[in-house]
Amino acid sequence: MQVLHTVAELRTALAGQAGTAFVPTMGNLHAGHVSLVELARRHGSPVVASIFVNPLQFGAGEDFERYPRTLAADCEKLAAAGCDLVFAPDVDALYPAPQDFIVQPSEALTRDLCGAFRPGHFAGVATVVLKLFNLVQPRVAVFGKKDFQQLRVIQELVRQFNLPIDIVAGDTLRESDGLAMSSRNAYLGATERIQAPQLQRELAAVVAAVQAGERDFEALCATAGRHLKMAGWRVDYVALRDAATLQSPMPDSARLVALGAAWLGSTRLIDNLDFSLGNPA
Repeated sequence: MQVLHTVAELRTALAGQAGTAFVPTMGNLHAGHVSLVELARRHGSPVVASIFVNPLQFGAGEDFERYPRTLAADCEKLAAAGCDLVFAPDVDALYPAPQDFIVQPSEALTRDLCGAFRPGHFAGVATVVLKLFNLVQPRVAVFGKKDFQQLRVIQELVRQFNLPIDIVAGDTLRESDGLAMSSRNAYLGATERIQAPQLQRELAAVVAAVQAGERDFEALCATAGRHLKMAGWRVDYVALRDAATLQSPMPDSARLVALGAAWLGSTRLIDNLDFSLGNPA
């Protein structure tokens, strides 16, 4: 497996490749990331993963400085998963000049949910992803469903810019108690880690109620949020949306998604469950 750090090295290594499968990451990898690499192997070759903690998607007071950088351990996991090439640039390599040209995602997709609490976040995500797509020129790119709003932003970016890239969505991997795998889980204290799966359980209760015929979506989400607050969480949102538009469900919505974001202490956790009215995720 090659580990490259400059744009010139990357372009040389990928010259003439037409079937590349790409997995963008910020590093500090866990089994969920590994599953995305394994999924990419089924869709293209060579498999390229990027490791880059993108400053554009972190707001003031967020965890850019303390986000774990674990390149050596990450490369071991990627090699074991069958990754062919790792692109691990520093900030100057990816942003050789101040990034004044910014990709502004659709307001409809980003004005609420995480977008309401992390202003500028999705513009930073869309900008770095477009830059990486331009450098890697993949045929397929794999993103996890855990960041569901991000996934929809990337899907729409590819559609609106007419990029010849198939976006493949990887299912969320979970710990044995249901907690969605995340690099930020390492921030949790021992007691918080025990409590953390409650977010998934509350979303699952919303899904179960909808599939049982309940249609007062706002009341279901309010109840889930109240349960979290009573247990000591600071809740950003619990919401039920059309999985395609991220707007309120319509009578003809084919697929829905229950989403939540909440804080345990200083750690912000997100999760979601997408489902049809006949079949859970």
